[in-house]
Amino acid sequence: MMKIIAIRIRGKVDVPPDVKKTLDLLKLRRKNTAVILDDNPSIKGMLKKVENWITWGEIDAETLSLLLEKRGRLIGNRKIAPKYLQKLGFNSFKDLANAILNNKIDIKNLPEFKPFFRLHPPKGGFKKSIKKTIGSNGELGYRGKEINSLIKKMC
Repeated sequence: MMKIIAIRIRGKVDVPPDVKKTLDLLKLRRKNTAVILDDNPSIKGMLKKVENWITWGEIDAETLSLLLEKRGRLIGNRKIAPKYLQKLGFNSFKDLANAILNNKIDIKNLPEFKPFFRLHPPKGGFKKSIKKTIGSNGELGYRGKEINSLIKKMC
């Protein structure tokens, strides 16, 4: 089973209550926040419902490793230290990323780990409109593997 990453691109203004609830369930409460999700029909339905506020796609191991290293946080806004990785039984961020992608460990069950990532706005800004979907010359919606280049710009 693949893992999906979803990033909230648009803010809080003029969000309908049902969409706000769905974004809250996905833990996408603020702009430029990302979450790692399982690829299953219920999650896909939720993503489809809020596609006018987010972008999503399949994450690869290299990008997830970079995301964990640079933007992963523990409770108290502490960075993930090598000591914490060793406590979990991993030697590097790459090993942890591979374990998450292969469903050996669930990101929600990691002790003291925040299940979301606060990102910077992309370097150079968004190239297209954040009010339109990918198909109509915008940034919102499903973007597949291209999400990895966006994440690298936002770390």
